Amino acid sequence: MNYFKKILRFATPYKKFAYLNIFFNILYALFSALSFVALIPMLKVLFNQTTKIYTEPTYQGIGNLEDYLKGYLNYWVTTYSGEDEMKALVFVIALVLILFLLKNVFNYLAMYFITFLRNGVLKDIRNRMYQKITDLPISFYSEKRKGDVIARITSDVLEIQHSFLSILELLVREPLTILFTIAVMFFISVKLTLFVFIFIPLAGMIISRIGKSLKKKSDRVQKEQGEFLSIVEETLGGLRVIKAFNSESRFYKVFSASTERFFHFSNKLLNRQNLASPTGEFLGIMVIGVLLWFGGKMVLVDKTLDASSFIAYMGLAYNILTPAKAISKASYGVKKGNAAAERVLEILETENPIKEVKDPIHATEFNSSLTLENIAFKYEDDWVLKDFNLELTKGKTVALVGQSGSGKSTVANLVTRFYDVDQGQITIDGTDIKLLSKRSLRELMGLVTQESILFNDTVRNNISLGKEGASEEEIIEAAKIANAHDFISELPMGYDTNIGDSGNKLSGGQKQRLSIARAVLKNPPIMILDEATSALDTESERLVQEALDKLMQNRTSLVIAHRLSTIQKADSIVVMEKGKILEIGTHEVLLKQKGVYFKLVAMQSFD
Repeated sequence: MNYFKKILRFATPYKKFAYLNIFFNILYALFSALSFVALIPMLKVLFNQTTKIYTEPTYQGIGNLEDYLKGYLNYWVTTYSGEDEMKALVFVIALVLILFLLKNVFNYLAMYFITFLRNGVLKDIRNRMYQKITDLPISFYSEKRKGDVIARITSDVLEIQHSFLSILELLVREPLTILFTIAVMFFISVKLTLFVFIFIPLAGMIISRIGKSLKKKSDRVQKEQGEFLSIVEETLGGLRVIKAFNSESRFYKVFSASTERFFHFSNKLLNRQNLASPTGEFLGIMVIGVLLWFGGKMVLVDKTLDASSFIAYMGLAYNILTPAKAISKASYGVKKGNAAAERVLEILETENPIKEVKDPIHATEFNSSLTLENIAFKYEDDWVLKDFNLELTKGKTVALVGQSGSGKSTVANLVTRFYDVDQGQITIDGTDIKLLSKRSLRELMGLVTQESILFNDTVRNNISLGKEGASEEEIIEAAKIANAHDFISELPMGYDTNIGDSGNKLSGGQKQRLSIARAVLKNPPIMILDEATSALDTESERLVQEALDKLMQNRTSLVIAHRLSTIQKADSIVVMEKGKILEIGTHEVLLKQKGVYFKLVAMQSFD
């Protein structure tokens, strides 16, 4: 229940629906009990046991309440029907039908209002989860599988929704139905009702034992669901490679092994859950059987209870079974939902290590320099950067070169604050970037990566991602600068063409030029290019490089380069190895030194 206390806070905006649900549930429970009580006068008319009362009885206090109500009901029937017994029967049948109709109307209204609460909570949890997913740092997803996160925001949240309804029934509707029914049963026969209470706790103990292991079993089912969703996500992402290496059967084996485990876990969970209903019903019928024996003795032998009251009493006793079964099912739902809530709250309560200060500075411009001062950083145990210093002056282009694993991309990740430095500081115009709001920091920067990250949307919406409300002229101008306008114009619907999942309807060079157009439109003062041309063919590289040259004009740029031919015009080239700077200078100066950079250029020239 601890997890559900935390989930309940999502119901606060919808509390008016909860109050209306509770109100109509109270009426439903009350009329559920009264509808069976109304059977007593009908049965008495049928059995010709109705006492004719022509004088309205007087109320003589709480001790005489039962006799007063029975007398008043008989007086009412007598007054309406006179000596006509069929008229009396029609009257009491109409009374029963009206009570049952009201009971079902209130039942519908209770369910009507709870629907808004359930779906509202579902919507808000999903919105909060999505917000959290986008807010958490990139490092979080190096530890979590994407499919598992998808499972949490879909099936786990849906499980909470179902369990949430169960809890409201558990807390309000079913207990009230039982309470009102038992009150009426006491009203009919105290002795018989006390006898019933001997058996109810015994049945409850047996049912509760069944549900103890449900949370653990449910947790295993939901984790396995996350596992096979991860496999599906990886398969769709790498389908081209899977087909190229004829690995379909291998991935099928992995997926089928996961679904096999899901099959066994689900069977155990559902079979344990399904045991609740027949067990509860059998125990209920046992109670009814004992009641028939004990109550029958009171009617036939002791003559302390009349037959019509006993039949109505049996109806009331059976009326307890349905809410009792619902409570047992709801309690199982709570245990299943508890496992789902734990997985959802694990995401929602994960603290973002990249935090903003209480009153962050909202930077609006870049005036002088971006400086990395004595920084050190590690992803896990080994230092990737150590005692690293670098200055990027406004209007200049600095290129980082070196072998893979030298820490080039890490510098870009730290500057954009996708990760935080472990030691030292990064400053913009002398202000530590940790004191800036993350939003304003990233507003100052544009990013073009080696892998063109595009979305399943139109060309227009992909380009305008960094500038909402951009005009048609601005989008076309950005595309022209990125050498993308010509090929966009040739697409079936031009700028309104959908480019498919990850932009797969376009070539690599076209995708990269769209990424550059997106950065151009944003028009940031600092541009970060992370190996933006390394995955392209010669012709695409030429077009993209022209676009990049236009992009970097009169702009501060940090270029991470694999192909050294693309950064020869840089104002400063920094040669890195294992997180340290080996050489720094212009292309010409570094060639004259005949050091590491000279060897790298020679190797690429030879290639």
